[in-house]
Amino acid sequence: MNVIVVKDYEEMSKKGSEIIADVIKKNPSCTLGLATGSSPIGTYQNLVKMNKNGEISFKDVKSYNLDEYCGIDRTHPQSYYYFMHDNLFNHVDIKEENTHVPYAANGSNLDEEAKKYTDALNKVTIDLQLLGIGGNGHIGFNEPGTPFDQETFVVKLTDKTRQDNKRFFNSLDEVPTHAMTMGIKNIMKAKSILMLISGVNKHDAVTKLLSGEVTTDFPASVLHNHPNCTVIIDEAAFRG
Repeated sequence: MNVIVVKDYEEMSKKGSEIIADVIKKNPSCTLGLATGSSPIGTYQNLVKMNKNGEISFKDVKSYNLDEYCGIDRTHPQSYYYFMHDNLFNHVDIKEENTHVPYAANGSNLDEEAKKYTDALNKVTIDLQLLGIGGNGHIGFNEPGTPFDQETFVVKLTDKTRQDNKRFFNSLDEVPTHAMTMGIKNIMKAKSILMLISGVNKHDAVTKLLSGEVTTDFPASVLHNHPNCTVIIDEAAFRG
């Protein structure tokens, strides 16, 4: 695990975008695994600027997102489908048919959709998988206790995760109780992994991650088993 400590969120976002842009420059038809949440927003903003400046093109890039809430429509402002279009897809030259976000809206057959997503992932190789980390160590929505050989599935979100995500909704009651997520096995198949960690509220998670102990009780710890994983941490998260 290659750990890079930077001054702040802005520097983390700059470094993160440079790493992703380098993958795109070396392989214009690369496949990216993408994440949502507050951690990657600055990185996406930088990538949009690079695209508009002609430094990189997404026209042949394919993307697969980590996860999606269950039971809310794709038009909902807090759906991850909406998030990705609002923060990246609508602002770069990526083709809509090359973007993939798990489908878990009301009325969908969740188990069938999860299997379809796993089947799709097993037909591609993700060149770089972008990750954040939950306060309880979750990656994607793989909560503590998730087996390391798990593939895409529907997960019941922990109270901790729902409380952490309440800030994006009007109330806790509006936060979905379930999500569909790439499994840890899917994530670990990526050629390279880039994790972004920012903010003093992530300090405890950073401490556990850097302890080196690998356990299903702290899902992000599995990244110690990956041959090419970079973690960028800002000083607030690193020092507490």
